[in-house]
Parts: sequence; structure tokens; C-alpha cells
Amino acid sequence: MSKIRVYELAKLLGKSNRELLNILIDLGVDVKSHMSSIDNDIAQLVEDSLRGAPGTEGPGKKEEERSVIKTESCEVSKGSTVKAVAQLIGISPAEAVKCLISAGLMVPADSPVDEKCLKVLQDAYNVVLTMACEDNTEKEGADGTCTVIKRPRSQGDHLEPRPPIVTVMGHVDHGKTTLLDFIRKTNITAREAGGITQHIGASTVMHDGKEIVFLDTPGHEAFTSMRARGAQATDIAILVVAADDGVMPQTREAINHAKAAGVPIIVAINKIDKPAAKPDRVRQQLSDIGLVPEEWGGNTIMVEVSAKSGQGIPQLLEMILLVAEMEELKADPTVKPRGVVVEAKLDKGKGPVATVLVQEGTLCKGDILLFDTACGKIRAMIDSEGKMIDCAGPSTPVEILGLATVPQPGELFTSVENERIARDALSSREQVLRNALQGVPRKLSLEDLYSQLKEGDIPQLNLVLKCDVQGSSEALAASLEKMATNEVGINIVHRGVGRIAESDVMLASASNAVIIGFNVRPDANAKKIAEAEGVQIRLYNIIYDAIDDVKAALEGMLKPTIKENTIGQAEIRQVIKVPKAGKIAGSYVLEGVIRRNAKVRLIRSGIVLWDGSLSNLRRFKDDAKEVAAGYECGISLSNYQDFEEGDILEAYEIVEEKRHLS
Repeated sequence: MSKIRVYELAKLLGKSNRELLNILIDLGVDVKSHMSSIDNDIAQLVEDSLRGAPGTEGPGKKEEERSVIKTESCEVSKGSTVKAVAQLIGISPAEAVKCLISAGLMVPADSPVDEKCLKVLQDAYNVVLTMACEDNTEKEGADGTCTVIKRPRSQGDHLEPRPPIVTVMGHVDHGKTTLLDFIRKTNITAREAGGITQHIGASTVMHDGKEIVFLDTPGHEAFTSMRARGAQATDIAILVVAADDGVMPQTREAINHAKAAGVPIIVAINKIDKPAAKPDRVRQQLSDIGLVPEEWGGNTIMVEVSAKSGQGIPQLLEMILLVAEMEELKADPTVKPRGVVVEAKLDKGKGPVATVLVQEGTLCKGDILLFDTACGKIRAMIDSEGKMIDCAGPSTPVEILGLATVPQPGELFTSVENERIARDALSSREQVLRNALQGVPRKLSLEDLYSQLKEGDIPQLNLVLKCDVQGSSEALAASLEKMATNEVGINIVHRGVGRIAESDVMLASASNAVIIGFNVRPDANAKKIAEAEGVQIRLYNIIYDAIDDVKAALEGMLKPTIKENTIGQAEIRQVIKVPKAGKIAGSYVLEGVIRRNAKVRLIRSGIVLWDGSLSNLRRFKDDAKEVAAGYECGISLSNYQDFEEGDILEAYEIVEEKRHLS
């Protein structure tokens, strides 16, 4: 028996997913979600229940009953949907769709009608339907003509639907960037069909007449950073998994980040066009870690795609809109504007520039904004198409100019009444930071590690890693983490992309870490705080130099190898008793040398009887520093005189050898 998914039936009937779920529940049908499948007879039952409503009689009505309906002439505005036309002529959207399907036209309720659709409907329902120019006002003439119109959304309690915010996550080289690039490239030339904005740190895609906002972040690090600040910037996470590679460590990490944030996950199984692709193996691996595909009875949507050819991309976008509808994403455009920084930079011509995402309210030119570390008045706003705009509503990414300093990605902002309030608030925050910095002891440097190790202070090397691009960050972090052994550890407290900022220095200070910067530089504030904190910042532009320096620091943390070197042996041939001085061992050096400062063992019949040091070494009547093999000498032992003729004195020294990482 063939089946149909709930969301597909909802689309055909012109109902929302939630409305259809409620109808199914009222009919006693057990469904879990919009992704559940139902039999065709259940779908027919739903249609019948909808047809039973007043005014929904359709083509099943007998011809003689329909003939009593007054024939009317209706003008249908261009772009009107099947649902709108159905309401116009007094039937249900489901009935109109069924009529069109019976005529061989597979047109869902929310699709625009054409001349063929109008011909089928007017023949079936005894009306005259003509296509008219689009008009935004309702009109009704003396001849009874009417026009389908666009009506404004109801404000209600001021909460309005908003576009979903999507972050793409996954393992390196699984195609995250390629996926976003394809969406941009394929939509850039067709604004009406599904246009795409230019890149300003967030991309706005139009699909089926609805917007989707993609955050162009360097993976789950920025995703987590925003979440950690309470920004709640992301609504849906797209997990990209390569069909030929499967679940990898960063895949698991991305899943954990998304689950911790409490956002729904849609899996894009990428690279399905490769010969080695095994999408079912990916589904099984994901099922093993808690993401069960909906086709296997789970709740996770999984779409097979090819980011290179575009296969499956429209379905992926459709699933995003479907999940967004079920999440019922709404925001109030009338409240005080607030949002989050997506990215920020210092432009030579424009000054401080920040790309922000509006989350609530409406952001307008001239608003005064307060960030965690910056403030300023908006003197210009640029949308993702590069156009100057005056206002931006919820889920809208915009580039703003006019800030006094550059804020950090992930910082929250809100509007305040005037610039004085903003400056005072920022000044108070800076004072709190300065107070926190006072009395903090100097932090470690790579050169300090070995000396501090001797005092038992440093069990592992803590690092804050900042790089120019995500690829460099991942490669350098992987190389550094491989150096750790069971004796000395390496802990990357944080790694990110972009300049070294105040927050990086503060984190390094709190975790007693060294900052490693690759192809990046600290900003002025970060330098000042690093000097005050005593946090060391090491900058590199060659990745192997950074690896070598950290390796040297780790090697300095290894406990040295303690090695014993035997330097000589002497045989006691005469025990000489000296008044008031005790016994002296008259000895003959058999090999090597006997040094005055050497350690000595007394060996008798192969057994060590004593281990200590020399108190005196003489050559005849003169003190000697050392006596070489083949010469006689007199030896006094420290606090020991129980030696005999024939005993062997073995001189040795302790050597500490520096160890190296393999």
C-alpha cells in the first residue's frame, strides 16, 4: 500500500503541518510528527472530513445540484495560488487540488495557477475564471467580478513569523563550504526563483518564496561561542557528513554542540555522487550515536545531496523550511531592537564595521547601540545585497557603520536612548575589568615552563590558539595535540579564527595559558591587557615554527633521564691507620679516574657495602683533584672506615639527559 508523508499531504491540501497533525489526531490516527507516513486511505479520510465542512462540496456533487449555483465571473490576479482561487469560488483547497489531479495536473495548494488550472476549475465548478493583472486592493464591480488580493499579516500580539537562522556544521573536508557556495552560485542570477544575497557574514536565500538565513561561520566553534554568550543565534543546524567518509570525530563534536544548544538537526549526506559513497552506512553510524533517520522510524531528517552537482539541494532547502514551520519561529518587530554580532573588522576606509543579526525588534539607521565591548550610533546600514537600507527586522543580517571600536563576534547588542548612556555603561564595564586585573600574578611563558616544572607547578601546557582561517586552526591544533604523552600533556583551551582579542587574553589569563597566533595579530586593547596580565603572545607566519616552539616547550617539561656513568675503579691494597685521622685506604687506580667530588661505592666480593662520597683524595702528601689509572693514591671516605684490603672502590657520577619527543 502506497504511503504519503504528513507534510506532503499538508502541502497538497493547503494546510499547515500543525493543522493537519491536529486533524489526524482528532480522527484517531497515531502520528508522531510531520515526517510520519500515512496510508492513502487515511489521506482519503482526511480529505473526506475536510469535504464535509459547509461550502466544500466539489465535483462529486451531482450535475443537477451544481447547476443551481449562480454562474459568476472572477478575475484572478497573476501569481494567485490554488488555495486562493479555491477560496474565491467557494470550495476547499483540498477539493481544488483533487480536481486538478484528476485532470492530470499535479499542482499543490500553495503553487500559483496558470491558464490550464483555471480552465479545469471553471469547467468543474461552473464559473468563469480570467487572469487579471496583480492588484493589491480588493474590488468588486457591478458585474460581480472579483479579484484575489494580497492582505497584510495580522499583527495580533505583535509576534510575527521570521526566517530561520541556519548554521552548517560537520567534519573538515566533508563539504560545508562547498554546500554553501553551491547555494549561492545557483541562486545568484535568478532572484525571482530563489535569489541569494552577497556575502556579508550571513547569506539570505529565497526558496519557494520564503527566506532562509545561513550564518557563514567557521563551523561549530563560532556556533558554540554565540551560544555560550546566550545569543541563541541559530535555529537549525545542518550537519554535513560525507557519504564516502562517514562519521568522524568532528562530526560527533558537532552533534554534541547542537544537542547541547537544543536546536533541531538536519543531516546532509554529501558526496553521494562519488563511487565510494555509502549513505546507508552513514545512516547506521548516525543511528548508533542517537540520530535515527525518520525513514527508519526516528525523528532526524536526512537528505542525500551533492554539493558539487546540486543534487538534493532543493529538497534540503525544503526540509529547512519544513522544520522552521514546525518550530513556529516568531519575533516581535515592535520591541526594542537587539541581536548578535556575526563578524566584525576594522576597515581602512569605513572604520569599525560589524555584521549583526537582528533577533528582536526593528533596527534603524540612527539607533544607538551598546555591545559588550563597543558602542556607537548607526550612520549607515547595508543589507546582504549591498544596498543601503534604513531599517532591518528580525532575522535580517546587516552590516553597520558608525561604531567607535570593533566588537567581538558573538557579542550581544541592544539599543539605548542616547550616546551618554552607552558610554557610561561601557565605561563601567571597563572599570570592572580593570579591577579584576589588579593583583593578578604574572603568567607563564614558554621559557618559564622548565623551571616551573622543577617546582611541580606545571603538569601540562595550556594554549589559546588563534589563526587566520579555520583550516589552519584545525591543522595546527591536530599537530599540537599529537605531541602529548602520558607524562606531559597539551591542552588547547580555546581555538578560533580572527584577530587576538581581549577575550582571548582574559581566557589565557584565567587558564594560565600561552596564546599562539598564526597569521593574525592582537588588537591594541588585547596588547595592553596581555602586558598587564603577563600573558605571553607568540606570533608565527610559518606553521612549522609554531610546532617546533611548542615541541621544545613540551620537551622542557619532560622529566630528564637520570643516567649513571662509571668513571673509574680503584683497589684498596693497604689500610693505613693515622692517629686522630682514622683509616686511610691506600689504593691503586685500576681504570678510569678517581675524582675528589665523585660518588663512590665500596664493593666486596661483588656486593655493595657502602655508597657515599669521598672526604679526601691525596697523591702522596699533596691533595689531588683526580688520580688517573696506573697511579697510587690515598682515599678517605665520608663517615665510613670499615673497609679491608682487596675491596673495590667504584667512582661514578649522575648525569641528567634531556629527553626529546619522538
